[in-house]
Amino acid sequence: MKTGIQFLRTLVLLSLISVVNVNFAQEFRTETDLLGEIKAPADAYYGAQAARGMENFQISDQYINDYPDFIKAWGMVKLACAKANTDAGKMEAEILKPIEEACNELIAGKYLDQFQIDLYQGGAGTPTNMNANEVLANVALEKAGYQKGDYKQISPNDHLNMSQSTNDTYPSSLKIGMLLHNDKLIKELTELKSSFRKLGHKYIDIVKMGRTEFQDAVPMTVGQEFHSFAAMLEWDIANIEHASKSLLILNMGGTAIGTGLNTPEGYDKFVIGHLKKISGFDVRNADDMIAATSSLQGFVVYSSALKTLATTLSKISNDLINLSSGPRNGLFEINLPARQPGSSIMPGKVNPVIPELMAFVSYRVIGNDVTVNIAASDGDLQLNAYEPVVGLTIFESQKILSNTMRTFRIQCINGITVNEDVHKRNLETTIGIVTALNPVLGHHVGDELAKESMKTGKGIMELVKEQKLLTEKQIEEIFSAENLTGLDKSIYKNK
Repeated sequence: MKTGIQFLRTLVLLSLISVVNVNFAQEFRTETDLLGEIKAPADAYYGAQAARGMENFQISDQYINDYPDFIKAWGMVKLACAKANTDAGKMEAEILKPIEEACNELIAGKYLDQFQIDLYQGGAGTPTNMNANEVLANVALEKAGYQKGDYKQISPNDHLNMSQSTNDTYPSSLKIGMLLHNDKLIKELTELKSSFRKLGHKYIDIVKMGRTEFQDAVPMTVGQEFHSFAAMLEWDIANIEHASKSLLILNMGGTAIGTGLNTPEGYDKFVIGHLKKISGFDVRNADDMIAATSSLQGFVVYSSALKTLATTLSKISNDLINLSSGPRNGLFEINLPARQPGSSIMPGKVNPVIPELMAFVSYRVIGNDVTVNIAASDGDLQLNAYEPVVGLTIFESQKILSNTMRTFRIQCINGITVNEDVHKRNLETTIGIVTALNPVLGHHVGDELAKESMKTGKGIMELVKEQKLLTEKQIEEIFSAENLTGLDKSIYKNK
């Protein structure tokens, strides 16, 4: 019986193999490039060079279509180029029409599945540029009533790459893609800032002890502390908005090294005008196209702003971790929302996993900025071939910062509560509040009070009353929230 079943299984397997072989022959088309013939799936819009890129660069399992804004940017750049070539009299209107339709569909988010080259790639971005050229050419061919691969009619190189080089379209597409995602990043950052402002307003009157070098320092309010976090993020918003302007400087029309070889007269002005209108960004060409093709300065400036934001987020995250430490043997000034059990061995333990995540991601972004700096400093002569690693690190930084700030806000910040009893007890027992007495009693008396407080365990206010160093009215004035903290609510009124 077993032998009979095995025989039937063998027949089924052989029949499946036969079907697969037939489908294999039917489902692929042959394309030709400089290196010869290569097969591409018959229904694929990409062609020979993209297929080679997919074959050559199997590195990270991260692909260019992991960043849809980057693909959208390619549609914008290629559309601007086609329109500029038409304006300059180099491309026929009947060729522009299907290319324009194809580009608009790419901008709308179609054909993402056709961009599957690994982000880690050699060639200074040429595989990605040709991927865009081939996809758009084949989509345009179908729009015009031709078959995929009929490049005599509409060519990836002669039409989609007309008056272009990877060396101007690739960095320009990177920058447009980054600008598109920058809008999303600023939105998340602004909402996170607003969450801290809300906490600041809510707890503006709760007095607490501020700390320097982890030692009791002078009083402040809980609201002031949260408002300070919001202010840090506002500075980062301004910094990123300023840095993003560096991404507006392009080298479109510079072609290979910035000299503009193979471009018709007026093309550089036409292409920038169209790209400005298509993208909605105030892009412009550099005043020195050779420098703009060789230098990655704009990426360095923008990446540095992301690193600065990451540094701020890490600082805030670690402050929240410290403030919530405990619950019995730490500061325990605030409560973070419990998101998951904290230990596989310690019952009842809950860890500050969301602030930890925010810090974790921040460290990665800081490391990505190091990568950008090294790559930018290492490009040789008239082209930096390491633009792909600069692109992928900045795209990753934008993505993980945006996603994690959203998680940080929703899963942590919006659910923070304050332990008012802890703050009250700290103020009653702290020695740090003695600093507020300096203007009246002097530093020496303050030292003596601090020593006595440490020796006896009594609070400063208790000792002041015992020793009758101040009147009740003086005590009330000195230890008022406004005097202790310098609180001026008016500065937060419109925040």
